[in-house]
Amino acid sequence: MPAPSHLDPFAGWLHDHATPLTHLDTEAPLDDLEPLRDLIGDARVVGVGENSHFITEFSLMRRRILRFLVQRCGFTVLAFEYGFSEGVPLDAWAQGEGDNDDLAAHLAAAIPVGVEEPLRWIRRHNATAAVPVRFAGLDIPAAGGSLLPALAPVAGYLRQIDPEALPVIETAMRIAGSFAGDSAAAAAPAWTRLPSAEQDALSAVLMRLLIRFRAVEALYVARGDRRGYDIALRRLEAACQGDYTFRAMADLYAGRGLTADTSARDVYMAGSVLWHLERLDPGARIVLAAHNAHLQKTPVFFDGRLTGLPMGQHLHHALGEDYVALALTSIGGHTADMRPDEGVRFGFAIDDTALAPPEPGSIEAAFADAGLGLSLADLRPARAKAFDGADVGPGPDRIRIQSAYLHTAVLDAFDGVVGFPVSTVADDVKS
Repeated sequence: MPAPSHLDPFAGWLHDHATPLTHLDTEAPLDDLEPLRDLIGDARVVGVGENSHFITEFSLMRRRILRFLVQRCGFTVLAFEYGFSEGVPLDAWAQGEGDNDDLAAHLAAAIPVGVEEPLRWIRRHNATAAVPVRFAGLDIPAAGGSLLPALAPVAGYLRQIDPEALPVIETAMRIAGSFAGDSAAAAAPAWTRLPSAEQDALSAVLMRLLIRFRAVEALYVARGDRRGYDIALRRLEAACQGDYTFRAMADLYAGRGLTADTSARDVYMAGSVLWHLERLDPGARIVLAAHNAHLQKTPVFFDGRLTGLPMGQHLHHALGEDYVALALTSIGGHTADMRPDEGVRFGFAIDDTALAPPEPGSIEAAFADAGLGLSLADLRPARAKAFDGADVGPGPDRIRIQSAYLHTAVLDAFDGVVGFPVSTVADDVKS
């Protein structure tokens, strides 16, 4: 049925071109996802987002999309918005190492962002698959909460390869341990309370270690092997980027932050994707699970100020059409707003917040005006029409981020959107 004449140009286009999706059952047939095949084309990296962590519907759809991309499109890696260092043992577990019950211990300190069920599916899949699926962490350690998950294994590496450097990394670990938390929300306030001499000493020691690692690479590789060196160096880089992020966040909240200074975390995640691509088989293809705000191809603005250059922007520049970004968002329902609270474990409480009606100009308003339920929209044809001055208008200029909006040219930021009629907060994280 053609779009009603009263719709604005983009909503009318969306009404005519979006594809209905039939269900969220993670074990049911995947035929309704076939339109994804055309959207992703031959891309090597496909980002699958969410406008908020801790949302039941987004988690279920991501699991369906993972199955589809692995079973029907030959994808071989799940990369997650999860610590690079912590991801190394998770990949080993996904390949069959240890017992099924060991996963709980691996994830005991992690924010429950939806990685457990995909990992369990990968392990089951790999038990019989001709081509196993790998798991790759991308992020700075502990969601920015502690440098120790990266520094501790580097210390283990140095104990074997360069014992003379152990006192240096032990100094870094002592300082890092004094403010460590389970997330950036918990650790950042503690970092600000450190004496400035300790803050500066940590940065100096980390930089000394990083320069030494790079300067004596040939020695380290000769004493060990290339893979061990590469992983240890990437872990050390994670600690350095995490340390920088503490400073950037502190300055931002103090009103003296440099433009886009919090981009250190996103450029590290983008670099991790490229790091894995360089070391995987030539035909490897990656499913990349992260927040929409990390996956978008356009800069992040809040209140009109440039605050970050996201992972997706870096990947778009590095990979071109080999990177595809798919956003997940909802018209209504509830979302998980994260409220700072040093009195709880992760440094934030999760408020089950009812969503207001979509704002005019948002992608969610367009889905609502078009009368769409659960559906997938390939935005690339609309982007081409907008570029050519055709009759779709400029497209939406904002997308939900929790209960707020992130203002960006949605047609430029994402290649596709999955729209949900409602979203609900997962029961196990509600405050």
